[in-house]
Amino acid sequence: MLGSTHGTLTTDSRRARVIACGEQPSPVVHGRPADVDDLDVSGRPLYADVPDLDRFFRPESVAVVGASDAEGRPNTGITRQLIAWAERVGARLHPVHPTRQSVFGIPCSPSLADLPEQVDLAVLLVGDPLPVIGELAEAKVKFAVAFASGFAETGAEGAAAQAHLAAAVRRAGLRLLGPNTNLNAFEKFRDDLDGPAIALITQSGHQGRPVFAMQELGVRLSHWAPTGNEADLETADFISYFSEQPEIGAIACYVEGLKDGRSFLLAADRAARRGVPVVAVKVGRTETGARTAASHTGKLTGADTVVDAAMRQYGVIRVDGLDELQDTAALLARARAPRAEGVVVYSISGGTGAHFADLATAAGLPLPNLSAPKQAELHQWIPEYLSVTNPVDNGGHPVGDWRGRKIIDAILADPEVGVLICPITGPFPPMSDKLAQDLVDAAEQTDKLVCVVWGSPVGTEAAYRETLLGSSKVATFRTFANCITAVGAYLDHHRFVAAYRSPFDEAPRTPSPSFRKTQALMRPGQQLSEHAAKQLLRAYGIRVPREQLVTSAAAAVRAASLVGYPVVMKASGAQIAHKTELGLVKIGLTSASQVRDAYRELTDIARYEGISLDGVLVCQMVERGVEMVVGVTHDQLFGPTVTVGLGGVLVEVLRDAAVRVPPFGEDQARGMLGELRGRALLEGVRGGPPVDVDALVEVVMRVQRMALELGDDIAELDINPLMVLPRGQGAVALDALVVCR
Repeated sequence: MLGSTHGTLTTDSRRARVIACGEQPSPVVHGRPADVDDLDVSGRPLYADVPDLDRFFRPESVAVVGASDAEGRPNTGITRQLIAWAERVGARLHPVHPTRQSVFGIPCSPSLADLPEQVDLAVLLVGDPLPVIGELAEAKVKFAVAFASGFAETGAEGAAAQAHLAAAVRRAGLRLLGPNTNLNAFEKFRDDLDGPAIALITQSGHQGRPVFAMQELGVRLSHWAPTGNEADLETADFISYFSEQPEIGAIACYVEGLKDGRSFLLAADRAARRGVPVVAVKVGRTETGARTAASHTGKLTGADTVVDAAMRQYGVIRVDGLDELQDTAALLARARAPRAEGVVVYSISGGTGAHFADLATAAGLPLPNLSAPKQAELHQWIPEYLSVTNPVDNGGHPVGDWRGRKIIDAILADPEVGVLICPITGPFPPMSDKLAQDLVDAAEQTDKLVCVVWGSPVGTEAAYRETLLGSSKVATFRTFANCITAVGAYLDHHRFVAAYRSPFDEAPRTPSPSFRKTQALMRPGQQLSEHAAKQLLRAYGIRVPREQLVTSAAAAVRAASLVGYPVVMKASGAQIAHKTELGLVKIGLTSASQVRDAYRELTDIARYEGISLDGVLVCQMVERGVEMVVGVTHDQLFGPTVTVGLGGVLVEVLRDAAVRVPPFGEDQARGMLGELRGRALLEGVRGGPPVDVDALVEVVMRVQRMALELGDDIAELDINPLMVLPRGQGAVALDALVVCR
């Protein structure tokens, strides 16, 4: 552990170790080596390094190593596509092949050393890219792409080969895309579409095809990064880069596994700071999905509950399907920030409106009732017997004449309305044609969001293909569910961005006095006794009961009189994980004789079970409150994570808990409590008083500080139960388990 008495590292030396080149790549921030102010208390970077990928996506010169024009060879088709791409981006292309004089009429160099100029990008059409890396370094190539497979996606041997490749790339000082990637980065993007663009990141090229095809629906795409196995360049690098590009309105991701959790959070933080929405499909929600993803990309998928929490924490919008990915990303890329949060459903059918409103309300969309004056205004054009409260039912006929546009404009003029959604379940020309045109015309005149759900399964109707898809102002969907998901994400994103404060700005850079107090308590590879664990909590300002550790029955009686009856007695030892199951806890003791008997019984059980004790705890009995659990675990991807949930036996029975990845602010700590299904217990039930939520939040924040400072040294920390007392009375850690790494 960290204490020098155990011959281990101090925090400062751990920070220095992280920066040192020998153990892992030196952190880089803003294009320079990280210094102390760029790292948190554990030596982790606080800011994302943004790679300059301009010369990757728009190089001035490109080398194609292994270029071919021999018909029937795989490299020939790739070479042909790269030549066409180079012409589109204005790059000079240089084929490289040891035995060819030219490729497709372009003079060919026998090696990288013989190139007529320094190149920005080298595309490696070779089975084993490793031997070429040294040549790339000598030629001072900035970027390379390796298509070759047979690396981490194949198992342990391939993973070792990929590690060698990654190390060679670091030594060479270049950036590599791949291996096991494809040609998606060199696709032909439409250049006749206007408005903010979607940037696409995928670890499986085929999974990006639906988003890429959205160009045919008028949605602009600007970049596609197929990251493959991510031996070097990873999803996080592209999120950071795309967040800085002014033409990009949203980033769409298909993620199978994260290479590094911290890098991903730093990238998501950069996007959140810039207000750029990141929409992601992250596979691995189930054990089967995680296993399949690992076999495909050779990466850890991480505990999905932690991944999900981390994404929410930094505003990454997680969706499940590729159809949701394309619709949500398109809406977020193109729509302005909402002027108001109210959503109004407008339809020509009461059934359609009611159905959509039910689904939208269940999903949490705000559907406010329109004001009485606004309803009276709408009834100028809509019969009195139809409801215009919200949803608004026009009955059908007003759509066919001048009244249709009046109704739409009146709804959009309401200051409480930010989104108008019109579900059209099927085409019924000419009414549906005029309705679509009225919606498009109104959208051109307003700064509010207008959405249409075109429910026809055919999709060839002129009202859909020409009128709706021809508008960059109307967001058009094919299903109720996708519309509701996208609109919810749109409102959530802008709400999140407006309130966002980066937790990395406030993360501690130096150890606290509490950290220094705990060093003598740490025992590498061991579990602490309850007594030692509570000393650790006390050092961080977390309240524990009045208690004394005793080693005799007589001392137990004296301790009970000092602590105050009634008392709880518990065996204390490093080997004990679940005291209650072993009968090593006695509660509600009210006399000296009970204390003596309890002491003898506890020590007898310990001897019988072969458990070594450091003594018996005589503790203050705390009864009135709500039992919670607050803890720290170590996630393979994200490192230390903090959990809060219902405590006692409920944590195992109900599994009602919320997770965050440090650092996070008090608002996130309160948000964790809001996610609990049993949060009503904190507000008081069956006549019980509300508990001290502020004290609970303070404990969560103090445990987070422990996670940040001791996270590399603690494998597990559980405060269970943490008794949260009635409002104003605080919270007390009744028991604690600490396992050192």
